[in-house]
Amino acid sequence: MIEFNSFTLDNGLRVIVHEDKSVQTAVLNIIYDVGSRDEDPEKTGFAHLFEHLMFGGSKHIESYDEPLQQAGGENNAFTTPDVTNYYMTLPYQNLETGFWLESDRMLSLSFDPQVLETQQKVVIEEFKQRYLNQPYGDLWLKLRPLAYNTHSYQWPTIGKEISHIEEATMEDVKSFFYKHYIPNQAILVVAGNVDTEQVKELANKWFGPIPAGAPYKRALPKEPRQNERRFFEIQEDVPTDVLTMAFHMPGKYDPDYNAVDLISDILGREKSSRLYQKLVKDETYFSSINSYITGSIDPGLLVISGQVADSVSIEEAEKKVWGVIQDFLDHGIEAEELEKVKNQAESTLVFSEVEILSRARSLAFAALSGNANYVNEEGELIQSVTQEKIASLAPEILRETNCSVLYYKAKEKKI
Repeated sequence: MIEFNSFTLDNGLRVIVHEDKSVQTAVLNIIYDVGSRDEDPEKTGFAHLFEHLMFGGSKHIESYDEPLQQAGGENNAFTTPDVTNYYMTLPYQNLETGFWLESDRMLSLSFDPQVLETQQKVVIEEFKQRYLNQPYGDLWLKLRPLAYNTHSYQWPTIGKEISHIEEATMEDVKSFFYKHYIPNQAILVVAGNVDTEQVKELANKWFGPIPAGAPYKRALPKEPRQNERRFFEIQEDVPTDVLTMAFHMPGKYDPDYNAVDLISDILGREKSSRLYQKLVKDETYFSSINSYITGSIDPGLLVISGQVADSVSIEEAEKKVWGVIQDFLDHGIEAEELEKVKNQAESTLVFSEVEILSRARSLAFAALSGNANYVNEEGELIQSVTQEKIASLAPEILRETNCSVLYYKAKEKKI
């Protein structure tokens, strides 16, 4: 159970406080309700670019990292298709330093042209190194537009292409900032050795004067139901063939989400899973294979991905995966197997909340759904999944007409 208090400032900033006097640190986690799904299709990669720009100096503070380090703190950030999340950990005695730093960059960035140019170069280099110049790096650049025809999940957080970052102007940057990086688009979680009244005082002092922005009303196109198998093939200089299969599934806060998550665990979580036992251990069609979900807020993907064994064709490997899926659909799941994957999932959840920073992050994500107490309900939701629910959902999710298949082939593979 993660206990918390919450309040909202007049400018719309939602604040959540999780007190834990057993630690000597404080955490500030601020989540902005903007990710790559909110970008203009012709100007992608902006949410991720801002992950970098937010460390490049703000209205009154030239360097973000230096004063934080002097206060004994450390920080980082990440961007997803749904959100941008910034977090810091510092000694609880220096909590106000965190409020000062975070509030100043919410008030306004420095909008220094040199900072923009520098961070554009950093992001472009990251695009090249992670997505273009390493084996399988562009897999998701190909898979997303294959699986999504309409929704803005069709491009990754890095963006569709380098030119979108190269051509970003200061006017573009300012427009994106004042649309999304505003108090009424953010949730601040303060956790650790803190006091709720102290946090209220600091929040009003540092964030209270920041004006609210115009409400952002998200109106993303809904991805239509997929009714045909989709296929794409790549052939590159990579070590071995990789098969990737993506099935549409419900979003994070849909009532059926946890059941589909467990279906992915049954198929491909760890070495006791069905795909691994059958296709790696018993019959060596793959050298490795797993199944996972993207976990997105809007309807996401259940993904099966595996490295095909050298002596096997990728076409035959795909057939074998469908064989495991069909066996699952035909015979269902025994109570003991379901209990095992439910306990594994709940254990992962419990262990993820050991660290104070993880608890703060979980609270921020839950609050974004409109129900911060979701962090305390998720375990029960996992345990409430029944064999009947699995049996009813699996045929709808794991149908061939709901699948996007990507063959990433090695040029020199010998069968």
